[in-house]
Amino acid sequence: MALMSSALYNKDILRLATAIPHLGRLDHADASVERRSPVCGSRVTVDVAVDGEGRIVALGQDVRACALGQASAAIMGGHAIGRDAAELAAARDALAAFLAGERDDPGAWPGLDIFAPARPHKARHASIRLAFEAVAEAAARATETVA
Repeated sequence: MALMSSALYNKDILRLATAIPHLGRLDHADASVERRSPVCGSRVTVDVAVDGEGRIVALGQDVRACALGQASAAIMGGHAIGRDAAELAAARDALAAFLAGERDDPGAWPGLDIFAPARPHKARHASIRLAFEAVAEAAARATETVA
């Protein structure tokens, strides 16, 4: 267990887990989505506001997750502003495929390679995916609402 913990919960993951940007809910969101992992109970709620072109202009997050889920929310939150639903869906799908071993790289989203040590630990994948699943769905819903 110590070997798994040291590989998964390294100093970079723990640093990210304590520095989640856009923490807190938005008062006036165009869409909100909650995702929960039934395996570990981690939960992420994402609120987004989008502009007329469907790009995120404001983001809020409520993160109740393990360090891996928190680190993922930090990485997502650090780069989501200015992205549209298609870009967020591509990031979500690339991350899922990377974790599942279906691709060798995590895609173009910055920082996701930090989760390489988690690939053999399938029980951890859901928590890592939560923030990206929530933001992709929220952006898609917001785009429909604003359009």
